[in-house]
Amino acid sequence: MADVDEGKMSFLEHLGELRNRIVWSLIPTVVGLIVAFRFSDRILLYLRRPLDKAGVNLVALTPTESFWTSMKISMVAGVILAMPIILWQVWAFIAPGLHKHERRFAGPFVIIGSLLFVLGATFALLVVVPFALQFLLNFGKEQGITPMISVSSHVDFVIKFTLAFGLVFELPLALTMASKMGLVTPQFLAKNRKYAILVNFVIAAILTPTPDILNQSLMAGPLIILYEIGILSARIFGRRSKKAVPAADAPVETPTPPSEAA
Repeated sequence: MADVDEGKMSFLEHLGELRNRIVWSLIPTVVGLIVAFRFSDRILLYLRRPLDKAGVNLVALTPTESFWTSMKISMVAGVILAMPIILWQVWAFIAPGLHKHERRFAGPFVIIGSLLFVLGATFALLVVVPFALQFLLNFGKEQGITPMISVSSHVDFVIKFTLAFGLVFELPLALTMASKMGLVTPQFLAKNRKYAILVNFVIAAILTPTPDILNQSLMAGPLIILYEIGILSARIFGRRSKKAVPAADAPVETPTPPSEAA
């Protein structure tokens, strides 16, 4: 790869670099998909546990629905397995915009980013999805509606929350990287905290399919906490503002002795 330390890449070179990073992210994703496909049936058994507890059976509405659902599960699992490599490629793409001494954070970026994504996905699977399904299924039963859920719609429902929370939990890392690149400052983030809280609840209302405040708070609450963690991390690891230093060649004015002044 061409030397980009001086930041002299043209627009077309940036596009070429982005294309290479996307390709090198897709290759491990495909490998992860192949590996995960062997375990897609076990993953589906785990994903349907909230429905089994509610006594709801999944159905297939088309002959190919079960197969394509397994492929969809495998694809998402492949992305999760390849997440460390994907984050490494993201780092490699933004690294030219950082100083040399800032590039040593590549390892922590990949490790922490992967852990945050897994933590968010786990939170969605263990907390958010069961609560949301319980509310929605009970709401239908109270109206005398017997739920008949297709396997594809259920998996889409779970995947949406899993990926959404996995990405949302990357917020502290994103704020820290933005601070290191000089795009934002911790002072700016702290000053606009009230607007961030409002935006967090709006995002929670959009992504959460239930109208009750409990399930919306399950997303908005972690978002607010992650935002505060991002501010703290930006203060610790963000780019330091340069203090004004007097120029070495600036003339120094010496006081005139009183005898000469006379």
